[in-house]
Amino acid sequence: PANAAGYLEAGASHIIVTSYVFRDGVLDEGRLAEVVAAVGRERLVLDLSCRRKAPGGPFYVVTDRWQKFTSLELSRETLVSLAAHCSEFLVHAVDVEGKQSGIEQDLVRLLGEWSTLPVTYAGGARALADLVLVDELGGGKVDLAIGSALDCFGGKLPYDDVVAWSRKRAA
Repeated sequence: PANAAGYLEAGASHIIVTSYVFRDGVLDEGRLAEVVAAVGRERLVLDLSCRRKAPGGPFYVVTDRWQKFTSLELSRETLVSLAAHCSEFLVHAVDVEGKQSGIEQDLVRLLGEWSTLPVTYAGGARALADLVLVDELGGGKVDLAIGSALDCFGGKLPYDDVVAWSRKRAA
């Protein structure tokens, strides 16, 4: 909350917040309220970086450079509750983030089923086919953030191909 206004005044459309709204592994409602008061619900994106504690188990939000599990399990109820405080979600699949090893398909499917807000998934993208897969698994309700796989960041996926796919989908 202390520096968010500066970013908005400099031209940012939204503020993305993650670890700040957690304290000692628990969602801190007071801190969340401070951020909402500072920027407004309509300009807040909650970053829910997730990983599983056990293979096949539920996803939990992690903080502190993705090293500490919180008590917040990703669920329909969690997303509905948090939706009252933000306008979008950014969800990182921590175990595949930056590895170009493929997306966390279960997570994308759940986001498409559960989220009532716009949601962007990040993690593991490596090919144009991942855009199609995320669109299908997420029921057209989940966007995909692509980073290191893009050619402009040293990857093999041509940025121009991603832009063309996006424009074609929007038409």
